[in-house]
Amino acid sequence: MAAPVGVGLIGAGNISDQYLRNLTGFPDVRVLAVGDLLEDRARAQAAKYDVPRAGGVDVVLDDPDIDIVVNLTIPAVHVEVSEAILAAGKHVWTEKPIGIDRDESQRLLSKADAAGLRVGVAPDTVLGPGVQTAKRAIARGDIGRPLFAQTTFQWQGPELFHPNPGFLYAKGGGPLLDMGPYYVSALVHVFGPVAAVAALGLQGTPTRRVQVGELAGQEFAVEIPSTLSVLMDFEHGAQAQSLYSTDSPLYRHGIVEITGTEGTLVIPDPNTFGGPITITRPLTKMVVPPEPVVQDVFAVPQEGVLVGRGLGVLDMARAIRDDRPHVATGRFGYHVLDTLLSIEEAAETRTFVNVESTIDEVGALPADFDPHAATL
Repeated sequence: MAAPVGVGLIGAGNISDQYLRNLTGFPDVRVLAVGDLLEDRARAQAAKYDVPRAGGVDVVLDDPDIDIVVNLTIPAVHVEVSEAILAAGKHVWTEKPIGIDRDESQRLLSKADAAGLRVGVAPDTVLGPGVQTAKRAIARGDIGRPLFAQTTFQWQGPELFHPNPGFLYAKGGGPLLDMGPYYVSALVHVFGPVAAVAALGLQGTPTRRVQVGELAGQEFAVEIPSTLSVLMDFEHGAQAQSLYSTDSPLYRHGIVEITGTEGTLVIPDPNTFGGPITITRPLTKMVVPPEPVVQDVFAVPQEGVLVGRGLGVLDMARAIRDDRPHVATGRFGYHVLDTLLSIEEAAETRTFVNVESTIDEVGALPADFDPHAATL
């Protein structure tokens, strides 16, 4: 068996805990270094998870034993950091989105192809047992021919918990670019590539206020629409409607309902890796109020091992050693970005916008994919 694949992290902020907690527990990878512009923060995270090396970004880029670098920086510098990783001769796993601009994101993928290196793009939540089980159920025909989906993400906003949330309301952020990748990725896994989109957007307030941490009370500008209502048309004929909002006092997260000719499939929050999956069958008789509506609802057993962030890095590591494609590819991540940017443009112009990019059939993880197994 080959040795575990060496992994490094650039970015030791909030999300790094979730990655480090999981990656340090997967036998097929070994986390060797954590780098950050704030070197003390990197050292603190490395010490917390028994990672042997930490410091500035070069600690990761210059390590000859690291094959994959996980890019956990803010969206505005995703491409810049990913290009530096490629220049160091290492594969990239980047947090979503792949970038905030089409041209720079395509440039990144071209550089990776020229160097013979891989790019993987979050979210890897769609690789978890929730979405993957649902995907297999649809492929089996459990709900007949898929017709349309409805998704909802609404609440008052990340300033409720994030100590420095300004970047989430800047270009490349907002409920669409921050949370949209989870929902759009799940829908593309189920329906395939997006052909066209339409949208309406609004901004609840021009400024927001930090509510927790050292910056509590500080105001910051809102640069993007904080509510968007979206229609999506998929290449293979399905449709979807989605709401993304950080202007709502009503908390409703993770609603994904996929309706087919023979049932409606409800899948877990795509910002999680698993949860209850159900299919509701059509009514068998007319119901007249006040008689209650009672429908047949069946649980779909979830298949696979439930873990968390880092699953996509592990799949990439195994794929490199097995010389096969990994699932959450850069091309997939680019199509999701292209779709999200097209939604922004549709909201600005109040017209349908064609999504120029496309992708081939989206890969899947097998039901017996075990993150805790030592296979390398």
